[in-house]
Amino acid sequence: MTRRRTRPDTSSKPGYITPERYRRFEEEADRLWNVDRPKMAKAVQVAAAEGDRSENAEYQYSKQRLAAIDRRLRFLGQRLKVLTIVDEKPPDDGRVYFGSWVTIEDEEGNKLTYRLVGPDEIDAEKKWISMDSPVGKSLMGRQVGDEVTVRRPRGEVTCEIVEVRNIPPDSA
Repeated sequence: MTRRRTRPDTSSKPGYITPERYRRFEEEADRLWNVDRPKMAKAVQVAAAEGDRSENAEYQYSKQRLAAIDRRLRFLGQRLKVLTIVDEKPPDDGRVYFGSWVTIEDEEGNKLTYRLVGPDEIDAEKKWISMDSPVGKSLMGRQVGDEVTVRRPRGEVTCEIVEVRNIPPDSA
């Protein structure tokens, strides 16, 4: 029986990332390598010393957890190699770029503010969307006053870009 991926492998696909998120990836890799992995390797060793490994649940769990840590380390290692850090602020010319905060208004007058980021840093709570998403693609390169058509699961909606910022809206 072969195991198939439920999502495509994007670990070696180039992309853009903010310096903050890149640092978080590095910190996660460092923690996994220097703290979590040695701790789990020790747990495997202790559980293995308890006898019959085939019926030892602690041994099985520790081996699975160690394998999960190793998979995550491989992913982070591959990702960190291909990501491009974008550490300069976008130009303040009213256009939408990577890292911009964009406020759009739909046909009913509802306003939403998004930040366009790389696919590795999307966050629904913060309203950070991927520049590769349908909404992100329709906003990139546009400017204040432009109308964009956004395809959603509920159908298409036309929105107008009412504001583009290079600093978070709450820090103004």
